Amino acid sequence: MSRVVLGVSGGIAAYKAVELLRRLAESGHDVTVVPTAAALKFVGVPTWAALSHHPVSSDVWEAADAVPHVRLGREAELVVVAPATADLLARAAHGLADDLLTSTLLTARCPVLFVPAMHTEMWEHPATVENVATLRRRGAIVLEPATGRLTGTDTGKGRLPEPAEIAQLADLLLRRPDALPPDLAGRHVLISAGGTREALDPVRYLGNSSSGQQGVALAAVAAARGARVTLVAANVELPDPSGADVVRVVSTAELRDALHKVAPDADVVVMAAAVADFRPVDPGAYKIKKSDSGPAPIVLSQNPDVLGELVAARRPGQVLVGFAAETGDATGTVLEHGRAKLARKGCDLLVVNAVGDGRAFGQADNAAVILGADGTEQAVPFGPKAMLAASVWDAVAGVAGARAPAR
Repeated sequence: MSRVVLGVSGGIAAYKAVELLRRLAESGHDVTVVPTAAALKFVGVPTWAALSHHPVSSDVWEAADAVPHVRLGREAELVVVAPATADLLARAAHGLADDLLTSTLLTARCPVLFVPAMHTEMWEHPATVENVATLRRRGAIVLEPATGRLTGTDTGKGRLPEPAEIAQLADLLLRRPDALPPDLAGRHVLISAGGTREALDPVRYLGNSSSGQQGVALAAVAAARGARVTLVAANVELPDPSGADVVRVVSTAELRDALHKVAPDADVVVMAAAVADFRPVDPGAYKIKKSDSGPAPIVLSQNPDVLGELVAARRPGQVLVGFAAETGDATGTVLEHGRAKLARKGCDLLVVNAVGDGRAFGQADNAAVILGADGTEQAVPFGPKAMLAASVWDAVAGVAGARAPAR
């Protein structure tokens, strides 16, 4: 059981931290909630205490004999501050210790994850920008806020990311404290996710079972590692990952156009989407009706090799990563098919995973082997998709080496 401190500062997004607490507790973590006095104006002590099964206080003087302002930080394996308001970020950056939460931040020697939430103008103010840079320079992880509805009728950057995404990254840090280094800072990464659909008629399509979970996890982890992220999402019914620009598409043609538009500016391109290999030559303008003579044959044509095109058009220094969802057959094993695809495509890395029988598609966990063009092979054991995402970015960092980011 991992020991987690959940710090909550005084913003309206504090209500979302209740869902985050529930997710962390239901995952088996021992969570102590440390709210600021302002946070308790939004969500009271009984709620935090009931869901965490721990006493809750914001005061360093309460239970002083147990020295909570030192003990909590020392014993924690992870500190998450969500929401982290502009005021809290400022106090943390300047080393203030005027309540239990800021005192805990000074004594913590574990990973610290700040999840900002505030109005756009506050997030973009030079003071906040400098405070965030200071915290990141000291080794703290500060997520980019999401873009969306804020308080009142305002919309913009500053929304708290969804609790599921925060919990995913918190779980990743508990499993791998070194999983979110800032090694993608200054780099633009382009990721495709989901599964494309090819219309048969106005109501039917050819498609696949990809949910987009792995691509979204790749985007979330990349953003947390400092990258500027563009996510091309094909039929993905998941919340947008915070810190990512999302382009939504349906068909292979739309996905191809979106990728070719962005790829020239990208330092890394990751093709995690399950792209339809074929499309109907003549999709019906009207719904295909049942007939006593049975359905008419559907003539298919082959879709373009999008990954192959991206490899052919790559600029110097660009890193290309492909995904291969394979099933073994009489002609070879999953890995043998993967090695052949890597040689055929010419990308730098190929992530190979077995599919079928409830594996990979639509599941929270995944396992894979990351094949390198240099002959390296790294097996990633079965686990959360964010863990595989971190391993992919580790491999990308190894390939990129000293390659300069795009300008």
